Amino acid sequence: MSARPAESQKSVPERSAARLAAVQALYQMEQSGAGVEGVIAEFVEHRLGRSIEGGELHQADEAFFADIARGVVEAQRRIDPLIERHLARTWTLSRIDATARAILRAGVYELVRRADVPPRAAINEYVEIAKAFFDGEEPRFVNGVLDAVARDARDHDI
Repeated sequence: MSARPAESQKSVPERSAARLAAVQALYQMEQSGAGVEGVIAEFVEHRLGRSIEGGELHQADEAFFADIARGVVEAQRRIDPLIERHLARTWTLSRIDATARAILRAGVYELVRRADVPPRAAINEYVEIAKAFFDGEEPRFVNGVLDAVARDARDHDI
């Protein structure tokens, strides 16, 4: 595996917001059947860096957001088996909550396709996203699956 340069400190908040938006976009696509380009356009036009319900959303790295959303869609047939390989024997990806699925897919995409992102940084970011959506064991589950995928990533090319 090649060395991965660290993410720029300046871009961390924008990338964090982009990751959250990508998870939301992936969830929206799965629930509505909408296409990736339309959802990306909607998020860029109406959601990223905008005020919502009296609160300001963080400015997101739009290119990073779009790369994750497009990348997951394009590589999903190869991402899903990587996730399923690390699930309990009796579990399938379809049994997992749709939000958790979106988190895992985005995380796996970053781990295997974004050499500019340190694996530990990506895992930590997606665990934090899981904590924002879940109070139970899901954040630990996300951590376990992403950590296992990261260890195997050098053996797979998606």
